[in-house]
Amino acid sequence: MLKKILGVFFSFVLILSAQPTSTVSGFVFDADSKETIIGANVYLQKAGLGASSNQSGFYSIPGVPAGDYILVCEYIGYKSFKSKISIQPGKSLRKNIFLKEELLTAEAIVVQADSERTVEQMFRKPISKIELTPMEIKRIPQIAETDLLRSLQTLPGILPLSDFSSALYVRGGTPDQNLYMIDGADVYNPEHAFGIFSTFNTDAIKHVDMSKGGFGAEYGGRLSSIMDVTYLDGNREQWEGTLSVSLLSAKSTIQMPLGKSGSISGSFRRTYFDQTVAKVIDDIPNYYFYDMNVKAFWDVNPDNKLTVSLFGGRDVMHFIINPDSDPQVGFDYNWGNTTASLRWTHIVTPQIFTNFWVTRSTFSSNFDFTGIFDLNEDNAINDLTFKGYMEYAWSTRFQVQLGFENKNLDGTYHQVFPNGLADIRQTRNHYVGFVSAKWRPTKRWDVSSGLRYNYFHSQKDYQSLNPRFAVKYRLSDTQNLKFATGRYSQYLHRIPRGFFTSIWTASDKYQKGSTAYHFIAGYEKELAQNFSLEAETYYKIYEDIYTYNYNALTDVTAKGFDDEGRTIYNDTQGQFLHGNGTSAGVEFLLKKNTGAITGWLGYSYSRTLFAFDGINQDKSFAPRHDRTNTFNFVSTFDIKNLIRQLKGERLKKDAGAWNIGLNMVYSSGQPITVPSSAYISNYLPDYDDVVSDQGEGGETYSIYPAVIDNYRLPPYARMDVSLTYRKQYETWSLAPYLQIFNVLNRSNVWFIQYQDESTTDEIIQKVETIDMLPLLPTLGVNIKF
Repeated sequence: MLKKILGVFFSFVLILSAQPTSTVSGFVFDADSKETIIGANVYLQKAGLGASSNQSGFYSIPGVPAGDYILVCEYIGYKSFKSKISIQPGKSLRKNIFLKEELLTAEAIVVQADSERTVEQMFRKPISKIELTPMEIKRIPQIAETDLLRSLQTLPGILPLSDFSSALYVRGGTPDQNLYMIDGADVYNPEHAFGIFSTFNTDAIKHVDMSKGGFGAEYGGRLSSIMDVTYLDGNREQWEGTLSVSLLSAKSTIQMPLGKSGSISGSFRRTYFDQTVAKVIDDIPNYYFYDMNVKAFWDVNPDNKLTVSLFGGRDVMHFIINPDSDPQVGFDYNWGNTTASLRWTHIVTPQIFTNFWVTRSTFSSNFDFTGIFDLNEDNAINDLTFKGYMEYAWSTRFQVQLGFENKNLDGTYHQVFPNGLADIRQTRNHYVGFVSAKWRPTKRWDVSSGLRYNYFHSQKDYQSLNPRFAVKYRLSDTQNLKFATGRYSQYLHRIPRGFFTSIWTASDKYQKGSTAYHFIAGYEKELAQNFSLEAETYYKIYEDIYTYNYNALTDVTAKGFDDEGRTIYNDTQGQFLHGNGTSAGVEFLLKKNTGAITGWLGYSYSRTLFAFDGINQDKSFAPRHDRTNTFNFVSTFDIKNLIRQLKGERLKKDAGAWNIGLNMVYSSGQPITVPSSAYISNYLPDYDDVVSDQGEGGETYSIYPAVIDNYRLPPYARMDVSLTYRKQYETWSLAPYLQIFNVLNRSNVWFIQYQDESTTDEIIQKVETIDMLPLLPTLGVNIKF
């Protein structure tokens, strides 16, 4: 299968490379660090020809007639680049562009009058794509430090489950339906414990591509969303670094040149709960995590680049439940991700750009429980992937993308428990080929279509064709209309386990692949320069989705016994319940990108319904993560420039600047299942049982649930604030900060539990609410040198 896909791919490359045309192409760089810039707008002034720099910073403008032109490049936060060029008949021009940071925009984020209009920026962006810069992420108030996943939760259509989770629920989908990548390598379970931190160190991030749906054929493998994170290549000109220290963690990032034609960057982060809080409060688990990444870049020659990226992280927890008892009951638990990617970038011709990857991703966990009984669990998923991607710029109006992917998956789950063991091993192969095309017949229309083919090899093989289609229309000089639809397939399934990390399993003869259909329509309007309104409505259909069967022990079938007489379970039969679902909603985002006050106001209305065999009498119900209404308000105030703006003065960058950050969220309560009745059952005591006051037996108090998720918790509301002072010195800067999470100390209900306080004369049921995080202040300092 892989040979056939590769044959088609390279045949197209050879055919297309034999068609020459006059092309202006090159890379867009930061002038100071020589880091490539993604998403810069490059065009020939007054010629109606242009392109955007891709994920590698490369741009290509084909079909340029002979003549003299002015080449222009624009990117927010940088000075506009202009250069005179001359194109000879039948000749191409390689022109690398170096953008200089706009001094007035580094902190105040101001753009010049001749900058690209906001409506043009929105038109280039695919529907449902999120553009959140590292600077915007760092300005949002957080719990302990800036975090990518928690920052994304402030945008419409992306929800958390609680304060204790940074997992993303995108437009009704579950976290396993999101594809996370670091430099091309998949990441499984990207959250650390307690939800305060995620896997992604924001100081090391160069660029984030996030799609909430309707994404093109180049992406797949998940039903809901894509998040593609690109880490910094490293400064090719000089040594630089950052250091951040807070009450809960410390991290550092270093960049430096690597010879004359390369660079390297690296970061390290560690929490120290175990050295601070856990030594003072006995009820806090002895816990810490660390993560690190290293990325190296080599500019082999003008047409060939090599990139190596490594990432590793581990959570380690030790907890004794009853420290004053004998025997002690507790557990040791550790888990983490490791990824590695090698990317070869090759420019075949000025019109043909290719990337080839070899990636490795591993998630593993180990759990040991001791005390009342012993339990040991080992879980791992290994992913070795080979993939390639080609962009062909036929003309400025028509482009083609081709690609292939071969994913080799090995999963193991081994658990030893009293009188039994589970030993599940899976080897799977996933083959993918895709083609997509972009056509712009006029300046007002932009049409994209594609097709993705999946072949999944397991105990039972599965195939699927996933068509994709998107269209954009320029309604007026200030308005855009957009629409996208597509079919999406997923062959990985997750067993969620609350506090503990999820277990991944792949499609087999018991669970087939899941499918989703997206229908999305959008409207965009430029209200003023750098002031925009976006509105989108969506409808999603889920087919063949699965949820964990919490009665699995009664449904699974043993496959035999080991030498010690323990029951063996070695497949996933009975582990999942089959279902379908729908999700629909509407989202609004009002955003201001520049000036002394920046931020956004978002609102989303959504409704998600799932139906699973054997649950709620097979009727639809709203899952726990469903929230009907959600409001978000995020803003940053540059105090000195705000005063200047009120006085009508020009904004500028200060050596010392105060910034205030504000984050507010309000959402409808989550659905839960409440009791409909309570009952008392009698039992006869065993030999060692204590006889109750009521006679020769005992009584147990039980509650019977009502309709599943038919009641909603109180609304969730929270306000966070931050205060940062940034002082710029000659060669370094200092930025101490104060962040306060839940500044009003609102009690947001996490869940409800019931306590039986009945007496012999009266049945009494006490309802107790368990709240989420209270007011949490954090102090820290960021140093850049």
